[in-house]
Amino acid sequence: MCLKDLKTLNFHTKSAEETIELGKKIGNMLRGGEIIAMQGTLAAGKTTITKGIASALGVKDTITSPTFCLISEYEGKIPLYHMDVYRLDSGEDFINLGVEDIIYGKGVSIIEWSEKVMEELPRETIILKLEPIESTTERNITITNWPYDEFSI
Repeated sequence: MCLKDLKTLNFHTKSAEETIELGKKIGNMLRGGEIIAMQGTLAAGKTTITKGIASALGVKDTITSPTFCLISEYEGKIPLYHMDVYRLDSGEDFINLGVEDIIYGKGVSIIEWSEKVMEELPRETIILKLEPIESTTERNITITNWPYDEFSI
Protein backbone atom coordinates (compact mmCIF):
# COMPACT_ATOMS: atom_id res chain seq x y z
CA MET A 1 0.00 0.00 0.00
CA CYS A 2 1.40 3.35 -1.00
CA LEU A 3 0.85 6.27 1.32
CA LYS A 4 -0.27 8.40 -1.62
CA ASP A 5 -3.34 6.14 -1.88
CA LEU A 6 -4.49 6.87 1.67
CA LYS A 7 -7.70 8.84 2.03
CA THR A 8 -9.21 11.50 4.24
CA LEU A 9 -12.88 11.05 5.13
CA ASN A 10 -15.18 13.53 6.87
CA PHE A 11 -18.32 12.71 8.85
CA HIS A 12 -20.86 14.53 10.99
CA THR A 13 -22.76 12.69 13.71
CA LYS A 14 -25.70 14.15 15.59
CA SER A 15 -25.79 11.89 18.65
CA ALA A 16 -23.77 9.39 20.67
CA GLU A 17 -25.75 6.64 18.95
CA GLU A 18 -24.71 7.90 15.50
CA THR A 19 -21.10 8.12 16.68
CA ILE A 20 -21.27 4.50 17.86
CA GLU A 21 -22.80 3.48 14.50
CA LEU A 22 -19.95 5.19 12.65
CA GLY A 23 -17.54 3.28 14.90
CA LYS A 24 -19.26 0.02 13.90
CA LYS A 25 -18.81 0.86 10.21
CA ILE A 26 -15.13 1.59 10.82
CA GLY A 27 -14.72 -1.60 12.84
CA ASN A 28 -16.34 -3.70 10.12
CA MET A 29 -13.61 -2.57 7.72
CA LEU A 30 -10.67 -3.41 9.97
CA ARG A 31 -8.62 -6.52 9.26
CA GLY A 32 -6.18 -6.50 12.16
CA GLY A 33 -2.83 -4.79 12.53
CA GLU A 34 -4.29 -1.27 12.31
CA ILE A 35 -3.30 1.50 14.68
CA ILE A 36 -5.94 4.19 15.23
CA ALA A 37 -4.71 7.42 16.79
CA MET A 38 -7.68 9.12 18.45
CA GLN A 39 -7.48 12.89 18.82
CA GLY A 40 -9.85 15.32 20.44
CA THR A 41 -10.60 17.24 23.60
CA LEU A 42 -12.03 15.83 26.80
CA ALA A 43 -15.51 14.43 26.09
CA ALA A 44 -14.98 14.62 22.32
CA GLY A 45 -16.33 11.10 21.86
CA LYS A 46 -13.14 9.03 21.64
CA THR A 47 -14.42 6.26 23.92
CA THR A 48 -17.89 6.47 22.38
CA ILE A 49 -16.65 5.74 18.86
CA THR A 50 -14.38 3.02 20.30
CA LYS A 51 -17.51 1.30 21.64
CA GLY A 52 -18.77 0.99 18.07
CA ILE A 53 -15.46 -0.28 16.74
CA ALA A 54 -15.31 -2.85 19.55
CA SER A 55 -18.85 -4.01 18.83
CA ALA A 56 -17.99 -4.61 15.17
CA LEU A 57 -14.92 -6.60 16.23
CA GLY A 58 -17.13 -8.89 18.31
CA VAL A 59 -16.06 -7.59 21.71
CA LYS A 60 -18.72 -8.46 24.31
CA ASP A 61 -17.19 -6.57 27.26
CA THR A 62 -18.24 -3.06 28.26
CA ILE A 63 -15.80 -0.51 26.85
CA THR A 64 -14.65 2.20 29.25
CA SER A 65 -11.84 4.69 29.04
CA PRO A 66 -8.59 3.08 30.22
CA THR A 67 -7.38 6.33 31.81
CA PHE A 68 -6.13 4.73 35.01
CA CYS A 69 -5.00 1.33 33.74
CA LEU A 70 -3.54 2.85 30.51
CA ILE A 71 -4.18 -0.25 28.35
CA SER A 72 -7.27 -2.45 28.21
CA GLU A 73 -7.25 -5.64 26.16
CA TYR A 74 -10.47 -7.08 24.74
CA GLU A 75 -11.07 -10.37 22.95
CA GLY A 76 -13.22 -10.52 19.82
CA LYS A 77 -12.84 -11.68 16.21
CA ILE A 78 -9.71 -9.54 16.31
CA PRO A 79 -8.03 -8.54 19.60
CA LEU A 80 -8.62 -4.90 20.54
CA TYR A 81 -6.08 -2.91 22.54
CA HIS A 82 -7.56 0.31 23.89
CA MET A 83 -4.97 2.72 25.25
CA ASP A 84 -5.24 6.08 26.97
CA VAL A 85 -1.96 7.99 27.11
CA TYR A 86 -3.34 11.16 28.70
CA ARG A 87 -1.31 10.64 31.88
CA LEU A 88 1.98 9.98 30.10
CA ASP A 89 4.59 12.70 29.81
CA SER A 90 6.26 11.66 26.57
CA GLY A 91 6.53 9.26 23.69
CA GLU A 92 9.38 7.63 25.56
CA ASP A 93 6.98 6.82 28.43
CA PHE A 94 4.69 5.23 25.85
CA ILE A 95 7.44 2.99 24.47
CA ASN A 96 8.53 2.10 28.02
CA LEU A 97 5.06 0.61 28.60
CA GLY A 98 6.15 -2.16 26.22
CA VAL A 99 3.58 -1.30 23.56
CA GLU A 100 5.67 -2.27 20.54
CA ASP A 101 4.44 -5.89 20.59
CA ILE A 102 0.87 -4.61 20.84
CA ILE A 103 0.89 -1.91 18.16
CA TYR A 104 2.85 -4.04 15.69
CA GLY A 105 0.78 -7.17 16.40
CA LYS A 106 -2.26 -8.66 14.73
CA GLY A 107 -4.86 -6.83 16.80
CA VAL A 108 -6.38 -3.38 16.42
CA SER A 109 -4.76 -0.70 18.59
CA ILE A 110 -6.75 2.38 19.52
CA ILE A 111 -4.81 5.14 21.26
CA GLU A 112 -6.70 7.98 22.95
CA TRP A 113 -4.85 11.29 23.39
CA SER A 114 -2.45 10.13 20.69
CA GLU A 115 -1.22 13.69 20.13
CA LYS A 116 1.23 12.99 22.96
CA VAL A 117 2.87 9.99 21.23
CA MET A 118 2.51 10.57 17.48
CA GLU A 119 6.29 10.62 16.99
CA GLU A 120 6.38 6.99 18.15
CA LEU A 121 3.68 5.77 15.75
CA PRO A 122 4.24 4.61 12.17
CA ARG A 123 3.31 6.81 9.20
CA GLU A 124 0.48 4.44 8.28
CA THR A 125 -1.37 5.14 11.53
CA ILE A 126 -5.03 5.96 10.94
CA ILE A 127 -5.80 9.31 12.57
CA LEU A 128 -9.33 9.78 13.85
CA LYS A 129 -10.02 13.34 15.02
CA LEU A 130 -13.25 14.13 16.86
CA GLU A 131 -14.44 17.70 17.26
CA PRO A 132 -17.52 18.33 19.39
CA ILE A 133 -19.85 21.09 18.35
CA GLU A 134 -20.36 23.34 21.33
CA SER A 135 -23.53 22.78 23.40
CA THR A 136 -24.69 19.76 21.38
CA THR A 137 -24.10 16.03 21.05
CA GLU A 138 -22.97 16.57 17.46
CA ARG A 139 -19.45 15.74 16.30
CA ASN A 140 -17.35 16.46 13.25
CA ILE A 141 -15.15 13.44 12.69
CA THR A 142 -12.20 13.33 10.32
CA ILE A 143 -10.37 10.15 9.44
CA THR A 144 -6.94 10.64 7.89
CA ASN A 145 -4.79 7.89 6.38
CA TRP A 146 -7.80 5.62 5.75
CA PRO A 147 -6.15 2.72 3.89
CA TYR A 148 -9.17 0.98 2.34
CA ASP A 149 -10.87 1.77 -0.94
CA GLU A 150 -14.35 1.04 0.25
CA PHE A 151 -16.27 2.78 2.99
CA SER A 152 -20.02 2.49 3.02
CA ILE A 153 -22.18 4.71 5.17
